[in-house]
Amino acid sequence: MTVLVAGLVLFLAVHSLRIVAPEMRARVMAERGKNAWLLPYTAVSLAGFALIVWGYGLARMDPVFVYAPPIAPPIALRHVALLVLLPVFPLLIAAYVPSRIRAAVGHPMLVATILWALAHLMANGTLADVILFGSFLVWAVIDWRSALARPASSSAKVPAGWAGDAVAVLGGLAIYGVFVAGFHEWLIGVSPL
Repeated sequence: MTVLVAGLVLFLAVHSLRIVAPEMRARVMAERGKNAWLLPYTAVSLAGFALIVWGYGLARMDPVFVYAPPIAPPIALRHVALLVLLPVFPLLIAAYVPSRIRAAVGHPMLVATILWALAHLMANGTLADVILFGSFLVWAVIDWRSALARPASSSAKVPAGWAGDAVAVLGGLAIYGVFVAGFHEWLIGVSPL
């Protein structure tokens, strides 16, 4: 569990810099260049992510159940979780593609993270799950509130056509289908069905 927590601290701390020090990124880039920010940011993010993956894998070998039978989530919640996850991939794509979805939501990556975490908390009940998905849920809610308080960027303008929306929705649903059909089981070792 220590490895998982260390990874979460590294990953979420570096991703929280815009919350606690919003001017830091712009200042570092202005004073030392873009790579002076991106290289350490990326290195710490990747190190944190690697520790999260490793720590979660270790914790799954000897699970501690927070809610287990008879207090486990009803099996119906797994089906609800699949529905909650449905917009996640379209939102992730919308975070990078100019679209009406992106303009309406404002911060689709954070909304996707919130939905992803909620769905996984509904379907899983080990201590590692609660720590992992609960941490991401709390961080994403805090970051979303912080992002809403920042001035809107020019990228939030509504594009003229619907092409970006089509790419986000159709591409996202296709990726969702691949995950449900077997990629999640291959990647994580657990079938969502």
